[in-house]
Amino acid sequence: MDAKKLSLGIVFLTIFIDLVGFSIIFPLFPAILEYYGQSGLLQSLTNSLDAFSEATGAGDRFTSVLFGGLLGSLYAALQFFFAPVWGSLSDQYGRRSVLLVTTLGVFGSYLLWGFAGNFFLLVLARFIGGCMSGNISVATAAVADITTKENRSKGMGIVGAAFGLGFILGPALGGIFSQFNLLENNPELARYGINPFSVVAFAASLLALLNFLWVRARFSESLPKENRGKGESRNPISRLSEKFSPEIAKTNLTYFVFMFAFAGMEFTLTFLGADRFGFTPQQNAWMMVFVGFILALVQGGLVRRLAPKFGEKPVAMSGLSFVSIGLVVLGLAKSVLGLYSGLALLAVGVGLCSPTLSSMVSLFAHDSRQGSVLGTFRAIGSLARAVGPLLASFIFWWFGSLQLYLFGAAITAFSVWLCSRVPAPSKD
Repeated sequence: MDAKKLSLGIVFLTIFIDLVGFSIIFPLFPAILEYYGQSGLLQSLTNSLDAFSEATGAGDRFTSVLFGGLLGSLYAALQFFFAPVWGSLSDQYGRRSVLLVTTLGVFGSYLLWGFAGNFFLLVLARFIGGCMSGNISVATAAVADITTKENRSKGMGIVGAAFGLGFILGPALGGIFSQFNLLENNPELARYGINPFSVVAFAASLLALLNFLWVRARFSESLPKENRGKGESRNPISRLSEKFSPEIAKTNLTYFVFMFAFAGMEFTLTFLGADRFGFTPQQNAWMMVFVGFILALVQGGLVRRLAPKFGEKPVAMSGLSFVSIGLVVLGLAKSVLGLYSGLALLAVGVGLCSPTLSSMVSLFAHDSRQGSVLGTFRAIGSLARAVGPLLASFIFWWFGSLQLYLFGAAITAFSVWLCSRVPAPSKD
């Protein structure tokens, strides 16, 4: 097999497993809240949220919604801090060594979760996993290493497909394996930290271990020593304030505004289904699978044909426009058909704009800075995922779903205008 194709496959698996780890916990939030709810730290948190919910009339489900938002935001916030770190280190020492360290760390985080008998260990496991999953920036930089400027969007489409499939399998695995509780027949295992979610954690850890072994055995270094830089600032705050070239800065801003709106929708989508259409958890899961399937289809296939033909910038602007329209349709949807029509528009839009924006940033960056520039780009996305769901949950329960989705549509429309001000990248 061609070495470049093999490396792309390993990058695909790395990103896929990172996204599985991010989303596998989504269906478990209510059960986690119930299981660990008696611990001192979590009990004081939930009591505070319950008091706030009662005082504002936000509803019985507000506590679980905000709790899920906090735990999900922690993971994304850590990715924000560590994506530039791993990206810069990979520019200096190579992609392979950094991927080996981080994929092993991801495995360790899942293993720790399997033995998390108390809430502190659960948070610690998610903390480690969030830190190590910042390696998405390294995997994306490896794609830039092994693709030409002409087929960069095709490579980024592979990255996007991994995102889409990760969001399909993550919640599905969480739902399926949560049905198996090792404590039901062996309650004595609790003394070793085994918990009702251990099977979920062990399944994820097995995937992560296979990824580490595959990287170790088959991944060839994609960044030659002569192309390596000296490493740049690894402080994510300073990286955000760094004076990138105007093209990179404008693309980063466009991506942040888009991801801020999309992350809020992504998090509240299941609550929209339950609140407006009375969806069960299983129906909500099918809804997420529908979105993930279209994402994978568009990013893995359609965008690879459209970007070389029309250019990254027009495809990105079209995708952002689809997202904005889809959010309006979702906000106004009165039927399940209307809901799925909005989801289809949204998924097609995200599938078009996400990989092409990644490709634009990569094309604007010098070869020796791919890791650091893409690390900052991914960090910006993680920052949006950290703050978007928190604000969206407040708006959803305070004003309602219609107002939230129309607000998100307006923000995304603004990102279309921002993208129009970015020059088209040159491939010379």
